[in-house]
Amino acid sequence: MLDLPNCPKCKSEYTYEDGSLFVCPECAHEWTLESEESEHTKVIKDANGNVLNDGDSVTVIKDLKVKGSSSVLKIGTKVKSIRLVEGDHNIDCKIDGFGAMKLKSEFVKKI
Repeated sequence: MLDLPNCPKCKSEYTYEDGSLFVCPECAHEWTLESEESEHTKVIKDANGNVLNDGDSVTVIKDLKVKGSSSVLKIGTKVKSIRLVEGDHNIDCKIDGFGAMKLKSEFVKKI
């Protein structure tokens, strides 16, 4: 029996091949292996267009209000050892004086 990949959308194991496509009978999602690989290798760039990687250091380029607090993350704040994650706020990090935070890559630049 062939070892077919699980559905990337609903994680169903009941996928089947239809020509060059893989099809999920549970959620009707269709994909190719090339499209699945490109989704997992999404490139995240900073405000200047530089590619960001896990462990990079960045600087905040704009004063950012901290949600749920009255404090502001000032321009020029250095952030070390970022971790890239999926979602709208695609940088996970710890900032001295603030703790764990999520940032958008469009508000930082690579050092």
